[in-house]
Amino acid sequence: MEASPVTVLVLFGPTASGKTRLLLELFNSPGKLQAEVISADSMQVYRGMDIGTAKPSADERRRLPHHLIDIRDPNEQFNAGDFVRLADKTCVETASRGKLPVVSGGTGFYLKNFILGLSEAPSCGAAVRGQLKQELAEKGSAALMEELALCDLVSAGRIHINDEYRMLRALEVYRSSGKPLSSFEVNSNVKRSGFNFIIIGLSRPREELYRRINQRCDDMFNLGLPDEVRSLFDAGYTPDDPGLRAIGYREFFIKEDDEEKLSAGKKWKLSKDIEGVKALAAQNSRRYAKRQITFFAGLPDVNWIEADDDHAKTAKLILDKIKIL
Repeated sequence: MEASPVTVLVLFGPTASGKTRLLLELFNSPGKLQAEVISADSMQVYRGMDIGTAKPSADERRRLPHHLIDIRDPNEQFNAGDFVRLADKTCVETASRGKLPVVSGGTGFYLKNFILGLSEAPSCGAAVRGQLKQELAEKGSAALMEELALCDLVSAGRIHINDEYRMLRALEVYRSSGKPLSSFEVNSNVKRSGFNFIIIGLSRPREELYRRINQRCDDMFNLGLPDEVRSLFDAGYTPDDPGLRAIGYREFFIKEDDEEKLSAGKKWKLSKDIEGVKALAAQNSRRYAKRQITFFAGLPDVNWIEADDDHAKTAKLILDKIKIL
């Protein structure tokens, strides 16, 4: 006999929409539904990046178990395939403990691949990857992004020029297969088998969301984000590493202009204009939230709920929605 599908709650929303507080309101209090959270945040996987990724605190994680947090160092890659593989395993294990698996976060690409499945883009050889890395070092990211736009305009439009990993991945797929990476994407709205997905999306009025983003940015700096970035930099991490390309971190870095330091291989230094960094981080966060909202609109069978600062009220709306699905 086939195993029954595992029921999974997928709860998502743009940055600063209030997901963490809402999860604590929903679950793991006496008399409430017991759950464990599988984080769908591409940057919370990295150790040492706590304030800038708005990780739940140690106390919050004690009250409500979270998975896929602090599982990589900032110089290690973590992609959608890694996420889906680990999320599948964790959801099954959580259900076996009699708890509801809750996949929650704001990384839309992770959520899409978890719900609909991974694309079948081919793996590529080390030779192609090595050649592209050499070209990146010699020509720079602008030249490679221009090449990507010629062969895969869809991917070029989605990938930030500083996201070297995804840019190189798109180019290596094209060079290896002769087909654009975007042609391998899952375009169907047919959800994967093996899971019973309950999909809840949180929305807020745009101006309210932007206000919350600005406040969150202020709070992060007050909590010591500049010191956190300094510690990471002192440990040898820079925007050349996947983790430090995250919004809230990369804004601190500027290209080194000291010839002596450049000759010693030091490409980056930290900006001293903290207020300028904060303003840029808030601006980039607002732009990211806008892209998230656009991406989320393409996910299938979403039950949208307008979030409220009264978390108990929003939690009740979600629980009522779950009951009728």
